[in-house]
Amino acid sequence: MITKLKTAFLAVVMLCFIQLQAQTSLISGKITTKDGMPIPGISVKVKGTSQGVSTDAQGKFSISGANPSVLVISGIGYQTREFAFNGQPAVSIVLQEDQQNLSEVVVTALGVKREKRNLTYSSQEVKGEQLTQTKEPNLVNALAGKVSGVQITSSSGSPGSSSRIVIRGANSLYGNNEALMVIDGIPVNNDETGNLNSGPGTNRIADLDPNIIESINVLKGGAATALYGSDGAKGVIIITTKTGMQNKKPTLSFSSSLSLETPLLPEIQNKYSLGSNGVYFDGVNQKTSTSWGARMDTLKINGQPATVYDQSDLFFKTGKTYTNTIGINGGGASGTYFLSYTNLSQDGTVPQTSFDRNTVFGKFSTQILKNLDVTFSLNYANTKNNRLPEGYALESPVWTIFTAPVSYNLQPALNPDGTQRLYRFSRNNPYWVLDNISNTSVVNRFLPTFNASYKPLSWLTVTERFGADVYTEQGKYHESSLSVSNPNGRIVNSNTNFRQYNNDLIIGANQSFGDFNIDAILGNNIISTYSENAYANGLGITVPGFDNIGSTSTVKFTETSYLSRKIGFYLQSNIDYKKFLILSLTGRYDGTSVLARNNSFYPYGSAATSFIFSNFFSKEVSDIMSFGKLRVSYSTVGNASIGPYSLLTPYESQTVRNIAFPYQGQSGFLISTVLSDPNLKNERINEFEVGLETGFFKNRIGLEVTYFDKKTVNGIIPNVALAPSTGFNSTSVNTASMRNRGIEVLLNAKPIKTENFSWDLTLNYSRIRNKVLSIYNNLNQIGNGFTFILANQPYGVIYGTRYARNSEGKLSIGDDGLPFAADEQGIIGNINPDWMGGIINNFKYKQFTLSFSFDMKKGGDIQNNVDGYGYFYGTPKVTENRENRVVEGVNATTGLPNTVSVSGQAYYQRINSILESVIQDGTYVKLRNVSFGYNLKPTWLQKTPFKTLGIQVTGRNLWIYAPHFTGGDPEVSSFGSSNGSQGIYSFSIPTSRSVDFSLKLTL
Repeated sequence: MITKLKTAFLAVVMLCFIQLQAQTSLISGKITTKDGMPIPGISVKVKGTSQGVSTDAQGKFSISGANPSVLVISGIGYQTREFAFNGQPAVSIVLQEDQQNLSEVVVTALGVKREKRNLTYSSQEVKGEQLTQTKEPNLVNALAGKVSGVQITSSSGSPGSSSRIVIRGANSLYGNNEALMVIDGIPVNNDETGNLNSGPGTNRIADLDPNIIESINVLKGGAATALYGSDGAKGVIIITTKTGMQNKKPTLSFSSSLSLETPLLPEIQNKYSLGSNGVYFDGVNQKTSTSWGARMDTLKINGQPATVYDQSDLFFKTGKTYTNTIGINGGGASGTYFLSYTNLSQDGTVPQTSFDRNTVFGKFSTQILKNLDVTFSLNYANTKNNRLPEGYALESPVWTIFTAPVSYNLQPALNPDGTQRLYRFSRNNPYWVLDNISNTSVVNRFLPTFNASYKPLSWLTVTERFGADVYTEQGKYHESSLSVSNPNGRIVNSNTNFRQYNNDLIIGANQSFGDFNIDAILGNNIISTYSENAYANGLGITVPGFDNIGSTSTVKFTETSYLSRKIGFYLQSNIDYKKFLILSLTGRYDGTSVLARNNSFYPYGSAATSFIFSNFFSKEVSDIMSFGKLRVSYSTVGNASIGPYSLLTPYESQTVRNIAFPYQGQSGFLISTVLSDPNLKNERINEFEVGLETGFFKNRIGLEVTYFDKKTVNGIIPNVALAPSTGFNSTSVNTASMRNRGIEVLLNAKPIKTENFSWDLTLNYSRIRNKVLSIYNNLNQIGNGFTFILANQPYGVIYGTRYARNSEGKLSIGDDGLPFAADEQGIIGNINPDWMGGIINNFKYKQFTLSFSFDMKKGGDIQNNVDGYGYFYGTPKVTENRENRVVEGVNATTGLPNTVSVSGQAYYQRINSILESVIQDGTYVKLRNVSFGYNLKPTWLQKTPFKTLGIQVTGRNLWIYAPHFTGGDPEVSSFGSSNGSQGIYSFSIPTSRSVDFSLKLTL
């Protein structure tokens, strides 16, 4: 009996095992495109279970599932598909591209790719081809007018000159306000360097070749940038470089372009000669700096009609930029490669100015194991920049050209005895400068990155990313003897070594639990930055023509260096409920070596949510409004605005009674008169953001509107006065606060799309209002370079001498018939624009392409010093009206209307001393870029070695409408990209209008 029971039990067990085998199977297959190309990284899940895997580099997968069962296949950029499994031995599934979402995959913080529809914050992407289409050598300038909430300002038209990029207004009163640059997940340096005299330098992102960029994503608010810690508080520019393609034979590409540039010049008069009060001076026997002489059309010199010398036309030349790029890309089943070399050679519109850049870039990706992918890239750049002094400096040739008389020939530059030939005193002849003053810098820069991604489980990814930014810069300034500013000559040597290492260890997990999908990141970041500068200033060249600092009679040498380290721990989780409700939480805990131990670690984070309400639309509504999302976020982040060793009060070399130490071999140091506060902490930015994103008519029209309100607290104010009894003059405090509020609008539309013709339209608009809420106790005003900071006023007001006025606002006029300055200075302008906007149009008809873009700025005052100093010299165009005039106003003595007539010279030389007279509205409309291209039909190239062949003509700055500005370009800030240099137009090398011809082909 027992034996029969055993036999029956075994039979039941066998039946159950057979049934289980029948219900559970190993499902294997391959996912491909319609062209048969394998698709890696596609999610394969068994419907109704938590089981899921991702396809490998060959598009293959294996997963256990019931027989029968349903597989759910999904991936970014492809339509989700369900597949019925009924025991097939090999599953082959073809996915269709999702045209609606292809353009909505963006690279976010830490290089993570996400669908834009799921983002809970504002970001805007610019494709690489949009950047290269502009033909701008500097990447920053290529973004101008393309992104809402972003203001870009060029400093000069000199080759290699810096450009400033600020997102959502200034965040710090004295700290760096420019966005963080990140290349393939690695933060890189974008300091302005290279200038050893007056004028701007070069922002170091200019070392990057735009031709290697796949895309740029601009992260604007704190919720978007919190993962980058305090370095990302000012916004982040995410730069993604190009990569090769799998299973593709090597493709060789080549492009070449030539750009011709002409300067955008201020309005200069050409009707009056050198002299004063209508009397001609010859500049030889009678010298003067002013052009208030005789009319040129009546003036005769040695019995002959006087020659009119167009100084700008004679001095400036047509600039030329040559760019040649060669690249190769391809890959096999388990690896890809991309290699590129670019040579850019730019000769400026001012002789002896140039910028040369040679860049080599390589990126290699390979699958070492089934679940281990490795990517390595190296970017090397060699740049050489030749520039000349700009701005106010006595050495600046542009100053002399813009203020030189039209009656005087500046050439030759030398007198027979070898001295400078001058029509005036105190300034060098500009042609002498070309041969005797130089400022060169040579930079060698390496940007290596290594990224390894390991998937021990289908839902778990471990990423190790290491990158470095290493560069050396050798700068040299030479000024020959007999210079007006340094009669004995001057040589400066400056050598900088910069090294920054960045390492991220990131653990990412993605798992579904019923209707919830959780995507989480846990990571650690370590960044170390070292900089060293050796500066030697030599005065008195003892051996003419020997360009070596050893030939100078007096050399003063200084050396500075710093080392800072920061460690951060971060966590981000994105919780998605049924694809319509997303919650994103971010936290970061940073520690830095620059702060005191009790303040060295600081936490911050963000919370953001979005609601995709279009998921609940009926079909009738969806046909009209295809997408709708509301998002809200709040963030609090630290702003790293404290430099290394800022908490220490150092000893400094001193000068006592005109004796400079070291003196006779003896050093002399005293403790600094500025007391550093060891308890300083980082500034903090709190930001609220709400946005609405919509799409209409199957996303043919997309509209995004964002409102943000951010407040900076604990703002650092240096040099706050202390009582002399303390033994110090000033100190730094954490007391300032400032607010930025704004609206950003982005409209994308495809008004026309047919088989042969398409039209893409992008429009952006931003309006930002800034206000300094407080400075320090009862302190209501403080300065920062040319920028004045006043409580309860926008950051960046212009403050200075203003016209004296009566109670009704009418000009007060003296008994001499001239206006005069008020006793007290006041606010006379505001550099912040009322609003900014841009319009980009792209047309395509068969093989033809046409694109053009406008950008606009309403308001934003400019201090036009070219006119201001020119009023004294008599050179601006407006001074051609030299008739006697009665200045409208009220006599300050009698209170009656002014009736005293004055000469044009007396009027303009008077208002030269009143800064308000040169404050001009910087409103402009620019035709920023026009590009027309033609690509040959592929069928025409079948019997040639070429796969593609195209030509393109591009124009930049072809038309500028600036009704209130008399300078050449209202977008320029002449003294560089620092906070204290904005809103100034002052004898910088002019920017250019250019036409570019290019050829591109692939083999």
